[in-house]
Amino acid sequence: MKIVLTGSSSGIGRALAERLLTRGHHVWGLARSDQTDFAASHAGTFRATRCDVSEWPQVAAAAAEILGEWNPIDALITCAGLQGEIGPALSVDPERWSATVRANLDGTFHALRAFGPSLAAHPRRGKIVCFSGGGATKPRVNFSAYGVAKTGVVRLVETIAEETRGQPLDLNTIAPGAINTRLTDEVIALGPTVVGAAEFAAAQKQKAAGGGSLEKALACVEWLLSPASDGISGRLISAPWDPWPTLGPRAAELAAGDVYTLRRIVPEDRAAKR
Repeated sequence: MKIVLTGSSSGIGRALAERLLTRGHHVWGLARSDQTDFAASHAGTFRATRCDVSEWPQVAAAAAEILGEWNPIDALITCAGLQGEIGPALSVDPERWSATVRANLDGTFHALRAFGPSLAAHPRRGKIVCFSGGGATKPRVNFSAYGVAKTGVVRLVETIAEETRGQPLDLNTIAPGAINTRLTDEVIALGPTVVGAAEFAAAQKQKAAGGGSLEKALACVEWLLSPASDGISGRLISAPWDPWPTLGPRAAELAAGDVYTLRRIVPEDRAAKR
C-alpha cells in the first residue's frame, strides 16, 4: 500500500512507520521535524515532507507534492498531535488553548480535506485511520484543549463517514490506550501542581508498569487498513478493549446502529439494559 502518515517522526507515529515498512508498504511521512536520516535508512520505501499540519497551506502543498507522484494513495493515517496547553480551563492561556485545538483537530481535518477526495475515488477501497486520545470519551481534568480536540476528531470522522456513505471509503478513529510516549513524559515532567495530582499519579504508575500495549495499537491500525475491516466506517475503536479482530463479519450490523460511536445516553437507555 501507499500510505500517508502524519506525525511520523516520533512516538506512535514513528513506531507505525517502522511497522508498516517492515510489512512491505510504502510510507510518506509528514512531520514538523526533519526526517532525512530515517528516509535515508529506508530509501525507496519511506519519503518525508516537513509540514505543520495545523497550517492548511503547508498541508495543501504537501498533498500536491504527494499526489503528484502517488495518485491514488491507498491510505491515510493521522497520528500528529500534541498535549499543548494544560491546566484548569478557566485559567489557561486562551491563545495556547486555541493552538492546541488547531494542532490536533484542525491538523486532522486538514489531512482529511487534502487526501480524502483521492481516497474516496480509489479504484478499490480507500482507508483512513485517525487517532483519538485521552479525554475524548469522558472529561479529563486540566486537559480540556487536548480532550476537546480529540472528541472533535471522533465526531469529524463520524460525520465524514455519513457524508461518504456508499463510496469505497472506510474511515475510523482509534483509541490506542495508555501507551508510554513523550506525552507521558511531559505529564510527569510538569508535575502534580500543573497537571493535577490524579493525572500525575496515573502517569507515574503507567510509566513504571510499562504502559499499554503498543503492539495492540499497531495491530489494530493494520487491521483497519486491511480488507478484513471493509465496510466498517465511522467508528471509534479501542485498541486494548474492543474485540476488533472479530468485527469484520458484523460490518452491516454496525453500519445500521450506533455501537462504537459517541452518543448521548438518557435514563431510558440505562433502564432498558437492566
